[in-house]
Amino acid sequence: MASVAVNKFVEVCRYLQDPVHVARFQHFCGVKGTFPEKRTQPDSGQSDPDCPGIRKRLRRSSDEAVGNGDAAVTRVNGKQEEEEEEEDAAAGPGGPAAAETARAKPLRRNSLTGDVGQEFLIHNKFLFYLFTFGTELGNEMFFIVFFPFLFWNIDALASRRLIVVWAWNLFVGQSTKDMIRWSRPASPPVVKVEVFYNSEYSMPSTHAMTGTAIPFCLFMLTYGRWQYPFLLGFCVALSWSVLVCVSRVYMGMHSVLEVITGFLYSLLVLAFFQPILDKIDNYYMTDRYAPLVIVASHVSLGLLAFSLDSWSTSRGDTAQALGTGAGAALASHVNYQLGLLQDPPPSSLPLTLPPITAGLVSRALLRFAVGVAVLLATRMAMKAVTIPFLCRLFGLPPDDVRQARQQMKVELPYRYIVYSVVGFSCVCFAPVLFWILNLD
Repeated sequence: MASVAVNKFVEVCRYLQDPVHVARFQHFCGVKGTFPEKRTQPDSGQSDPDCPGIRKRLRRSSDEAVGNGDAAVTRVNGKQEEEEEEEDAAAGPGGPAAAETARAKPLRRNSLTGDVGQEFLIHNKFLFYLFTFGTELGNEMFFIVFFPFLFWNIDALASRRLIVVWAWNLFVGQSTKDMIRWSRPASPPVVKVEVFYNSEYSMPSTHAMTGTAIPFCLFMLTYGRWQYPFLLGFCVALSWSVLVCVSRVYMGMHSVLEVITGFLYSLLVLAFFQPILDKIDNYYMTDRYAPLVIVASHVSLGLLAFSLDSWSTSRGDTAQALGTGAGAALASHVNYQLGLLQDPPPSSLPLTLPPITAGLVSRALLRFAVGVAVLLATRMAMKAVTIPFLCRLFGLPPDDVRQARQQMKVELPYRYIVYSVVGFSCVCFAPVLFWILNLD
């Protein structure tokens, strides 16, 4: 009985991992690839054209292609051609269908891998913009905007605890990827709407993990602390998570199985941290040895992540998250020791939103604009200083940044130093600047 259940589970997993489902969903959402004509003879031993980056997947053998590879492309393309013929017949030459079609290039070219991807056609611009927004909710620029805004304008306690969960969640997800080592969905039949992360492994989806951890952790931290309906908070968190998860399938970066796994994996991480998050936060702020523990633990985790597999962009992202978490934790310790940014007393809970006035909004926006400008300037300055210094330190040519950053001895300290300073600036330096400018 147990073996039957296991076999059934494996069968379901293989079904959900099939890239054909990704391709069909993309076509349903109006995404069509511009792949070359299907070959009649398989090119055995040639690398997959969709992955010119660090890792190259070998194209499936002829026997495998008949069952799973070219057959899958044929099924998807045949379905697409039939539907397109029906659309063209209904619309006519120059009709609405033709007017809505746009040719686009993959999003966010990765300068380190050189992966530029292949053009594709967009038949539904609304879904393209919606899922582009959804996938950006898991990217670096969103975090560098969201965490500071939450910290400076809404709730510092929730923000610094959220950063702890985000850093650990990303470390667990990226490390799991490098241990499982599953390739991205094959293209064709999948259209790579995004190529920035194409050189990474894909199981589980770390976008799905962060896109689930952040909203649900925020809901967990603020419900009861702030006055708002439970159903409203839960629906916002769930909608946020679903949008990010579905966007990764739309982008062609993950299979259905990888997204579901990322969602469930993130809930498991949250369940682990929920009872101890308050203790971690208090320890970071109050213990005299906390700075040493913070630096040692985050550096050790970075070294572990960098030793799991060969270079990929996931290693830099992991070091970046750990560096940000370390900088924010050190700044929280400094703030507490100096008596800065004290949390509201328990007697004032639950908190309520103040009246929304023009003065309040303008002050918040000004604080946000000044703070983000400081963070971006800090990041730019630290990048300009750190990379050349590390290249000279280790005897690497400073003119080839791409090659240098693929070295562990450069990438790990570079990411860790730069983003720990950014995290420290966000939590400690920027609030002091607001006080000086009378914006606190």
